Amino acid sequence: MENNVGMIIFVGVIVLFAFVVGSMGIRIIRPFERGLVERLGKFQRTLTPGLNLILPFVDHLIKVDMREVVLDVPPQLVITRDNVNVEVDAIVYAQVTDPVRSRYEISNYIMAATKLAQTNLRNVLGELTLDECLSSRDTVNSQLRDVLDLATDKWGVKVNRVELQRIDPPADIAEAMSRQMKAERNKRATILEAEGIRQADINKAEGARQAAILVAEGEAQAVKTRAEAEKFREITVAEGEGKAIETVFSAIHSGKPNSELITLRYLEMLPRLADNPANKIFIPIESSGVMGALATFLEGAKTGNDSPKLSSKAPASDN
Repeated sequence: MENNVGMIIFVGVIVLFAFVVGSMGIRIIRPFERGLVERLGKFQRTLTPGLNLILPFVDHLIKVDMREVVLDVPPQLVITRDNVNVEVDAIVYAQVTDPVRSRYEISNYIMAATKLAQTNLRNVLGELTLDECLSSRDTVNSQLRDVLDLATDKWGVKVNRVELQRIDPPADIAEAMSRQMKAERNKRATILEAEGIRQADINKAEGARQAAILVAEGEAQAVKTRAEAEKFREITVAEGEGKAIETVFSAIHSGKPNSELITLRYLEMLPRLADNPANKIFIPIESSGVMGALATFLEGAKTGNDSPKLSSKAPASDN
């Protein structure tokens, strides 16, 4: 019995030891990690994400995080090219691209990248004036990124972005800049107001000119229309008078009037012509014959003739 118990304990110890040793040889690499296997102090291979096996007590596994990390560069004083002290801090976004070099080329790439960013930040901003630093942040970010990426490439680290968080000039410089900005805004407001008044005056003058042109064109069109209407009326009246003359002429010729009838119609028209005081009546020389015929007509009326006959021949004029 004692031998059986001892055998069972021995087998149990062996199984437990095998289980512990087996579990030590199983390694799981997460998707954002890479595994570096060192065998007896020498780099052996790189493990990819998933289930991996190593030799217990012989191999040593080092996990490297491949995700992008954010490095906060501490604030520091920087002297610009125009001798202004500004306080600057930045943020660096870096990512491991080669786990082997990031492990064996440098001991702590995060600290090294931070210190390198501080140094290059002073160098880049020291070549710019204060106004250029404030207005050219994208240029500064691009220059810092290129410099840091070139330096960290040996470590298997890539600098993706560099962002300046803040650039704080001294209080007196900030106050002067504030006054300058206020003056510049007042200047632009005055210029815009003057430009608006000028444009309004131009628009008013242009409107008045257009209105005058339209009025003149309207008057010209009205005069033209009245002239055309007057011309049309005169033409119509002339045509009407012409037709009336033709009708009268036709009626006279169809009625075959004698000289006595014409003389009578002529005498009937004279009072109408004399109705208007402004009218002046000119009696032609040939009217002496008409007067003679009128005298004969009146003489016949006195003697009691019912149908006096007018002489068809008018007496000759004295002239």
